[in-house]
Amino acid sequence: MRRGVFLLLLVLLVAALALALAVGPYPLRLADVIDTLVRAFGGERGAPTAGEIVFGRVRLPRVAAGLLVGAALSGAGATYQTMFRNPLVSPDILGVATGAGLGAVAGILLSLPVVGIQALAFAGGLATVVLVYLIAAALRGHDRTLVLVLGGVVVGALAGACISLVKIMADPYDQLPAITFWLLGSLAGVKLGDLAVAAPLVLAGLVPLALYRWRIGVLSLGDDEARALGVDVRRLRGIVIAAATLMTASVVAIAGVIGWIGLMMPHIARMLVGPNFARLLPASMLLGAAFMLAVDTVARSLARVETPLGILTAVLGAPFFLWLLARGRQSWG
Repeated sequence: MRRGVFLLLLVLLVAALALALAVGPYPLRLADVIDTLVRAFGGERGAPTAGEIVFGRVRLPRVAAGLLVGAALSGAGATYQTMFRNPLVSPDILGVATGAGLGAVAGILLSLPVVGIQALAFAGGLATVVLVYLIAAALRGHDRTLVLVLGGVVVGALAGACISLVKIMADPYDQLPAITFWLLGSLAGVKLGDLAVAAPLVLAGLVPLALYRWRIGVLSLGDDEARALGVDVRRLRGIVIAAATLMTASVVAIAGVIGWIGLMMPHIARMLVGPNFARLLPASMLLGAAFMLAVDTVARSLARVETPLGILTAVLGAPFFLWLLARGRQSWG
């Protein structure tokens, strides 16, 4: 049964991938894809066609970014939901997306190049979570999980206030539209060079989650039960937070703030494969990648002007969140 579910998820991902490659403002033919791949591996065929240029320079980087961003956000969301034992938790529970947003808008305000903006966004996301973790470490004697969540809310709110202040200071004709568009999330500006930097960082965060998958699953039983089973809860929680933060900050830095995916996809995956983290993590990542590709395809095909991804995910996510609240008294594990 589980193998059948994973096979279905793979088929869904392949279908979303094919749709994302073919559909857009400039529809592509299979011949364009084949000719571009042949050219990439040394088989020159004269001057590239318009379709080959669109595929190689625009569509391919964007689709690859959709795969990476969707998988990373969903994987981080599944990890946090398991660790905090709460299906309403998202990857931004500790303020990483808000901190990354603050770093990005500061870079835009300073008129930095794209690389500088991405670097500040990445650093801002990491710095926010480090601050939350230090607050939790300083407040000993309290419930560690509760302090982490409340610390994330407080620091995230502070970062959000700073973002609003930067908006007031920004040039309303140039910088403010760029800030607004970045905060709503988009894959339009992602290049292969960006992916070459972000993908290894996501992989670096994913490796410890895969290696400690059994111990992370034990965390869902509660701290006392995890300690009774020989798990070093404090050390493992630090590793999990570091890994999930690295994955989230890496993709937010290149794609902007894209909400709801890390909340919705792990919950759907849990209904399909159960709460076992060893199965939940890959299922969430497959679902997240497919969903991100589908949403991005709609975003660039819905109208003549591209719709920001954050708007579409919110339209889908808000009703889903209300449904989760309605089921709040039911057991999710």
